[in-house]
Amino acid sequence: MAELKYRYELYRQLQMNLGKIYAEAKEAADEIGIPADLRGKFGLTGAISGCHGIPHKEVREALEKTSSQIISNNKLDEELRDVVKSVYGDEYDGLAVNTCEGALWVCYDALATPPMTGRGDNYRARYVIPYEKHLHHHGGYGRPFPGKYKDILADRGNTAGELGFYGKRQNNLDTIIVKLSGADYTCHGIKYHPTVLLTDVDPDASIIEMRKVAERHGHLITAFASLGYDTVGYGYGVKEKDGSPRLQKLIGELAFEYDVPYIVDNAWGAPFIGTDIRKTGADVMTYSMDKAAGSVTAGLIVGKEEWLVQLRRALGTHGDRWGTGTSHGKAAYVTIDPGKEGLVGVIAALKVLRDKPEKFTKPLDDLYKIAVEEFNAIDPALKNEFTISKSLNSGAVEINYEKSWKENGKRIPIFSIEDMYSGTNVLQTGMSHMGVIPTIAYDANIFISPGLGTTDLEGNLIHERARWAVRGMVKLIEITCKYAGIL
Repeated sequence: MAELKYRYELYRQLQMNLGKIYAEAKEAADEIGIPADLRGKFGLTGAISGCHGIPHKEVREALEKTSSQIISNNKLDEELRDVVKSVYGDEYDGLAVNTCEGALWVCYDALATPPMTGRGDNYRARYVIPYEKHLHHHGGYGRPFPGKYKDILADRGNTAGELGFYGKRQNNLDTIIVKLSGADYTCHGIKYHPTVLLTDVDPDASIIEMRKVAERHGHLITAFASLGYDTVGYGYGVKEKDGSPRLQKLIGELAFEYDVPYIVDNAWGAPFIGTDIRKTGADVMTYSMDKAAGSVTAGLIVGKEEWLVQLRRALGTHGDRWGTGTSHGKAAYVTIDPGKEGLVGVIAALKVLRDKPEKFTKPLDDLYKIAVEEFNAIDPALKNEFTISKSLNSGAVEINYEKSWKENGKRIPIFSIEDMYSGTNVLQTGMSHMGVIPTIAYDANIFISPGLGTTDLEGNLIHERARWAVRGMVKLIEITCKYAGIL
């Protein structure tokens, strides 16, 4: 192939060869030996929004047991609180909702958004957030500030008609977006767009920039926010002695100085085992309990009691007007109520994480071993382009290839989040052609985890299936690199 002069030409070349790439991917599935009757029924991730994994055995048993019982939601709310407090201590509390996005909604609306009642004009408020991955979730609840960022969220799931805007854009709330020091926001992808490359993030230099921006907006700031992940690909590779991500701890300290909450989106995280809210200084942390934690579809909020009281009041679970200790009414956020099954599933999953952590860690260890072995067998020209690590927080294996774009690297194609939404992320759509349900694989960062057809009903990793899935990813990378002119 002719040498390409500009970066966008690489992606134009891939676009022109999509048909050939997908045809080879399908043939590769036959070569790997993926059974025809299994295709489309297992994947590289524990759960995605459109396809969920099987909950823990203990969760399924709890649902079966309680399905024929009459149980007050008040009792379930209190049992959930007891489980959270048994691990984090009495100063922390827990609250279930229907999804992690619902958890973010109630946190921002109740803790960061200005009141809508009162005399005079409504004031504006702003929360500060680093320019990081998945910004369309935890960064999408205010209007982006400064204006130069107003388009980076345009196609990222925030434009689902008026209802989508209603949920994502809070009243008089702005999102102050701050670039991280050491990060790289170079444009990549078939749907060309800035990518978020974070392996070289300097947390100390980044917090200086966040502080400068916060000082300029001081009287308007009502919260700080970030992800709760723990890997280098997400910018959290620098750790404190206690194992907590240093950048998160620094943001927590900054929020404390401003006397506002630090809201952490840990959607793909596991309570008790993963990022410890007590170590980072976060005030509230939200989870998607069906992603890493092995629950039914549900969200969880864990946080300091002073903030959780306000959230429980908003959700109608704090107490009746005549002074009861707890209630489960239908308050402002009835649209994100978890229901009985959600509560039962979250409680059972939390007990597994607390009492049987090996059910979470053992499949992860096994998958990590398989990933290392399979990527060691990749074409020798690509072998040194990947950094593979385990995320205890997410129960996932991170496969990062940012370094392939540094000096003397092979320049493995990077796909943007816009590629994901437009269906042009080859590393996702190509896996589908192999019959393997894809995972998050944009911004040079691939996250894989057990659970979507790769674990048995006891939660043990099915090694053959996991190896097929990882081997398929390796083969797809080789095919993509061939049409990119690298191999």
